[in-house]
Amino acid sequence: MPPKTKQKGTKAGAQKKNRNAGADVEAKSMLRLALLEKEVLQDRLALQRDEARRAKASEDQLKQRIRDLEAELEGARSEGKAIYAEMSRQCRSLQAAMQSRSRQLEEEVKGLREQLELCQREAETAQREAKQALGERDRTLAQLRAHVADMEAKYEEVLHDSLDRLLAKLRAVKPQWDGAVLRLHARFKEQLRQFGLNPLDL
Repeated sequence: MPPKTKQKGTKAGAQKKNRNAGADVEAKSMLRLALLEKEVLQDRLALQRDEARRAKASEDQLKQRIRDLEAELEGARSEGKAIYAEMSRQCRSLQAAMQSRSRQLEEEVKGLREQLELCQREAETAQREAKQALGERDRTLAQLRAHVADMEAKYEEVLHDSLDRLLAKLRAVKPQWDGAVLRLHARFKEQLRQFGLNPLDL
C-alpha cells in the first residue's frame, strides 16, 4: 500500500508542474500578442500622423493660395482706385483747359465786338470770325466731353474685367479647398472610429 501512495503523490506533482508550465506558455503568448498589438497600434498612429501632416501641408497651401488671390484682388482694387484718381485728375485738367479756352474765346469775341463799333466795314468780318470762334469752342467742348466720356467708359470696363477675373479665380479655388477639407475630416473621423475613439469627445 505505501508504494501506491508514493506513486499517487508523484502523479499529482507532475500534473501540477504541467499546469504551471501551461500557464507560463499562455502568459508568454498573451505577452507576445500584446506586444504585437502595441506595434500595430504604433504603426497606425505613425501612419495617421503622416497623413495629418500631409493634410495640414495641403490645407496650408490652399490657404496661402487664397491669401495670394485676396492680395491680388486688393491690388486690383488699389489699382482701380489709382485709375479713378488719375481719371479724375485728367478730368479736372480737361475742365480747366476748357474753361481757359472758353475765357480766351470769350475775350476774342469781346475784342471783335469792340472792333465792330470802330468800323462798319469790319463788322461783317468780325462777326464771321466771332461765329467761327464760337463754333470752334463748341466743337472743342464737344470733343473734350466725348473724350472724357470715352475714357470713363474704358477705365470702368478695365476695372470691372479685372475684378470679375479675380472673383472667378476665388470661386474656382474655394470649392476645391472646401472639398479637400471635408474629405480630410471624414477620413480622420473614420480612423478615430477604427481605434474606438469618438470624434466628438476630442
